[in-house]
Amino acid sequence: MSLPLPRDKHDTQNAQALTALPWEEIRPAMPQILEWVQDANWPVAAILLPYLAGIGPRLAPYLKTVLASDDEQWKYVVLLGIVRHSPGLATAVDGQLQRFALAPTAAELEEGVAEAAREILAGSGAGAA
Repeated sequence: MSLPLPRDKHDTQNAQALTALPWEEIRPAMPQILEWVQDANWPVAAILLPYLAGIGPRLAPYLKTVLASDDEQWKYVVLLGIVRHSPGLATAVDGQLQRFALAPTAAELEEGVAEAAREILAGSGAGAA
């Protein structure tokens, strides 16, 4: 089966079609789907971010790849657009949130990744003793 992956950042029709599919169908394409939320200003991201947040902790293995990347803007979008809206997902990526909050790189500080992580940790209860 061919998934309706967006063809470009304005392909909201395919993005919307993806959100109608069950997790098991879209799971294999999750790395490609996450690429469409690299910029929160893209029209497809506006559709995909809330949908991805609703997937919850099952998304954690795929987000960990993004959060381990050197793309600070993508990390920021993922944290504020997905993780912040899913307490279960915040718990699942707690180790990375802790690292961003306590030992961010200069680039993570500059792009707001550390601040976003602190906000999520303060609001979610993730990492609380």
